[in-house]
Amino acid sequence: MKIKEIKLYTSKIKAQAEFYSQVLGLPIIKQSDRQVSFQIGNSMLYFEYLKTATPYHFAINIPANKEDEALKWLKSRLAILKDGQDEIINFTAWNAKAIYFYDEDKNIVELIARKNLKNATDHSFGSEQFLEISEIGVATTNIESEFNTLRSFMDIPIFDGGFGNFCAVGDESGLFILINRENKDWYPTLDKAFPSAFELKLSQQEKIYEIEFKSGKIEILST
Repeated sequence: MKIKEIKLYTSKIKAQAEFYSQVLGLPIIKQSDRQVSFQIGNSMLYFEYLKTATPYHFAINIPANKEDEALKWLKSRLAILKDGQDEIINFTAWNAKAIYFYDEDKNIVELIARKNLKNATDHSFGSEQFLEISEIGVATTNIESEFNTLRSFMDIPIFDGGFGNFCAVGDESGLFILINRENKDWYPTLDKAFPSAFELKLSQQEKIYEIEFKSGKIEILST
């Protein structure tokens, strides 16, 4: 699964535009008073103004060998979100290492180096090493129902977890991180998980799907 485009909502459109372009160094593709978009590797990230927007949790893939360089690069620009004293989190079951930080909306943004993707590079780390948006958090009250909605339209597997409190659906290039927001908060900060609305376009097995998460429910807009 590959996330081609994702639209998130923000109450701080100007601050987000400055953060992603000036702090992270991502190119602005389009900008207006109500929307700004960025190229993140093979993905497009859109922010649209919404006064009542609530925070998200999403991840960006980086090369498999670049977590140490990424940490140093990030620490020169912003504060790192830790798990205890750990700035780089080792997910041994996923063979991956991750770093977390806030943007201007207190969205939890994750850079993750997935060793299984074997996409190591010799290039110095910078924002051009942001390869793709690879995860979007989905805070729901019924994981099984949301998974069944996805499976009814596309052949998408469970990557990890189950229907209790956590289920990662997809593959290492793209995952829906489904959590039961009544029992679980976002890692690593334990921030409250809101059912924050989003829209995305993804490709799966050479088909394109447009998906919306709204009012706590996943809907397939088109296939």
